[in-house]
Amino acid sequence: MSWQIEERVVKLIKFIFKDTKKNKELVLPVTPSSFEVNHGINVETINIHTLGDVSVAGYKLAPTYKVDCMFPAKKYPFCQPKVDLNPYGYVKKFEEWCDNHTVLRYIISDTMVNTPVLISDITYGEKDGTGDVYATITMRNYKTLSVVQTNKTGNRSRSSTEKKTSPSKSYTIKPGDTLSAICRKHYGNAALYPKLAAVNGIKNPNLISAGKTLKLPAVL
Repeated sequence: MSWQIEERVVKLIKFIFKDTKKNKELVLPVTPSSFEVNHGINVETINIHTLGDVSVAGYKLAPTYKVDCMFPAKKYPFCQPKVDLNPYGYVKKFEEWCDNHTVLRYIISDTMVNTPVLISDITYGEKDGTGDVYATITMRNYKTLSVVQTNKTGNRSRSSTEKKTSPSKSYTIKPGDTLSAICRKHYGNAALYPKLAAVNGIKNPNLISAGKTLKLPAVL
């Protein structure tokens, strides 16, 4: 009787931190058992007369990433093929990236995670007497800011240009409308309703009448 032994090769997921400017990358020496991604939006709470607290969706928050990892002091069977057995060398590198505000590309193979990040903080320590270092690395998504050209002649010239290109609009209040809903629709921010009320001479923002025409400035 012959026996066939099925041989399986386990492919380890790689957690990669890539410094694209220097064209260098660091792979976590031991594949973490889990990772976290936090994705969400800002939700504002507005208190409206007779309705109470109302939740209003705001803009996107910067995603955050967290991973618990191990920097080994000796070679283990579960380590990645190329491992530096100086655990504090890894710690020093992450501290350096954090302090220097280095933008890294954080990649987890075979997942959706492939994004530019900044190291927000690293917490580390030893706990079992082996010399291995255990760390928690927290990152925040990095977004490049574009530079806006301003008029060199000063604010007066710029404001006059804005008035020419962005005139005020008008809006007729409909049954069921609220100032916060109107602000959310036209300005993308429901919290601007007190300013809209002031522009239109409305003393109580919670009491508006259908049929009344509102001025909608280009900017509140």
